[in-house]
Amino acid sequence: MNWLEGYRSRELCEALMSEIRQLAAQPLRFMEVCGGHTMAIRKFGIPSLLPETISLLSGPGCPVCVTGRAFIDQAIYLSGLEETVVCTFGDLIRVRGTDASLEKARAEGKQIRIVFSSLDAVELAKKNPEKKIVFLGVGFETTAPGTAAAILKANREGVKNFSVLSAHKLMPPAMEGIISEGIPIDGYICPGHVSTITGTKMYHPIVENFGIGCVVSGFEPLDLLQSILMLVKQVVKRKPKVEIQYSRAVKPEGNPEAQKIMREVFEPADEWWRGLGVLSYSGLKPNRKYREFDTREVFELPDFREIEPNGCLCGEILKGLKTPHQCVLFGKACTPSNPVGACMVSSEGACQTWYTYEGKN
Repeated sequence: MNWLEGYRSRELCEALMSEIRQLAAQPLRFMEVCGGHTMAIRKFGIPSLLPETISLLSGPGCPVCVTGRAFIDQAIYLSGLEETVVCTFGDLIRVRGTDASLEKARAEGKQIRIVFSSLDAVELAKKNPEKKIVFLGVGFETTAPGTAAAILKANREGVKNFSVLSAHKLMPPAMEGIISEGIPIDGYICPGHVSTITGTKMYHPIVENFGIGCVVSGFEPLDLLQSILMLVKQVVKRKPKVEIQYSRAVKPEGNPEAQKIMREVFEPADEWWRGLGVLSYSGLKPNRKYREFDTREVFELPDFREIEPNGCLCGEILKGLKTPHQCVLFGKACTPSNPVGACMVSSEGACQTWYTYEGKN
């Protein structure tokens, strides 16, 4: 048996399911805040394996899903400026702004390029000194160190025509925001990739201030079922705490070097989240030392309003208040090939995941 088969062992999964059923006598609501978990939960049919007493909610864990339309509008505006090139990861290109997506803007001749790394954008700036290169910094603590490394490289090598339009976000404020809105949750399935960078210290205030347990999970069926069992035991014993199920990848201290790079380059900033609005100190922007690499300092950007499409329930879905099937646009006006809402764009978005694994209706 290879390592992958071990994490998908039917015998071990059935043993975990049996224990969950024995302990989960009361209704319980657990929320995952990772797009990878959202996809894995639906792909492996985890809800169908659980007793009816357990509900799994998809939270604001997909970075593409929580990125606002105003950010896309700013990027499109920049791409239309003379001698300016906008660089983005591919998963963002189909998210709609107010009137268009980056994909549509590029088709119309705007200067937008897909890159595989923030360092690719720095290299593009070095090769084209006559142009201004803007990298769209999107993602949680997982991708922020990469953006920070690009800024450090540009600074070290004197690349003055490179800047970052940051929409980087921090996970704990959103998790606390969900609770503060009164959305009932009995435990968090915490993101694995984020936690490899941050460690687990950042989850302790959620336990201490709200009495809600947190378990960092891996992405295989055995990982998810074991994480759910760990949360069930916490509730039954009335001892919420922070635990690591994904111990093969996550350590309590996280990745100190990545954290050091983030602290060197970024400072906390208020940031807008779909469904939650502006959350204090939930984002990251280049600090005073690296201000020359902050696109908002380099360019004078217009103010764009956050206006969601009529009928779109992405905001409610990201808070666990609605499911994709409850949206009138789902599977009809809004599909993966023609996404209206951001949750249908990414393969880790709740709506595309449900469309793929739960069906259109």
